[in-house]
Amino acid sequence: MRWIYLLIFMIIFSIDINGQIYNKSAPLAHTYSIVAYDSITGEMGVAVQSHWFAVGSVVSWAEAGVGAIATQSFTNPNFGPEGLAMLKQGMSPQEVVDQLIEADEGRDERQLAIVDKSGRVAVYTGKKCISAAGDWKGDGYSVQANMMLNETVWPAMAAAFEKAEGSLEERLLVALEAAQAAGGDIRGKQSAALLVVMPEATGKLWIDRKVDIRVDDHPEPLKELGRLLNVKRAYDFMNDGDVALEKNDLDLAHSCYLKASALLPENYEMKFWTAVTYAGTGEMEEALPLFKEVFQNDSNWKELLNRINGTDLLPISSEDFHKIME
Repeated sequence: MRWIYLLIFMIIFSIDINGQIYNKSAPLAHTYSIVAYDSITGEMGVAVQSHWFAVGSVVSWAEAGVGAIATQSFTNPNFGPEGLAMLKQGMSPQEVVDQLIEADEGRDERQLAIVDKSGRVAVYTGKKCISAAGDWKGDGYSVQANMMLNETVWPAMAAAFEKAEGSLEERLLVALEAAQAAGGDIRGKQSAALLVVMPEATGKLWIDRKVDIRVDDHPEPLKELGRLLNVKRAYDFMNDGDVALEKNDLDLAHSCYLKASALLPENYEMKFWTAVTYAGTGEMEEALPLFKEVFQNDSNWKELLNRINGTDLLPISSEDFHKIME
């Protein structure tokens, strides 16, 4: 009976006759992705879409001042942290790819792409990746895909990225959208992620990660990713406005909140703080209709205004305050 138990053990842990252990629990993240470097800002990023739950949790890896990595197909998640550690040691992306792939028994089913803080790129596609599969390396970026509907997907990504304008995160999203338009994953779509890091590390994750957005399960993950990116941009302006308020710079806060409201015109919090800065700068004609709209939506905003009355956030006269609260 001992041989039966040994066979069961080998099946569970996927041990071959040479004693090599394979991790069968590794995610099968068949997908398309892009890693890229922005030569103007020095930012680095990775973006991905797949018909697999929470693809961003296993495919996307990046660290400020170091690089960005996409590990996919029959994914080896170890490539992410190990690859970043090797880049920090001074190895080039090609050296990292070569070393990781050489040491991996599952190399024929792997797909790996790396860009570093200098814009150097390396990419690998295993010969057993499920077709259509391939990659395209350009100046400061790489696109890679497997289990695609057709072989036009990754060239379409490359062409779109090279033509795209705007921030790195916007251009990464354009590349993903081009992949989907060309056919995308043969199974369809389910999740997507966008990760962009700064050129230098501060040791503060909330600063070092410029964009970190994931859509883990959605019928239209790229559309949702784009929506969330727009929301993030709006809240970035809100955060800038909050900092300006802390410094009693009402004019700057006013400008930031207006930009945020323009991006999300139906967001009542943004309307509220825009009205607050209008009032604080003496523009009551602009403030009053905004306050009225916000209060009609939810009376809690009126209570919040009452709580900040008399603080540096609302430097207005009692007369103007009563006009607002009427």
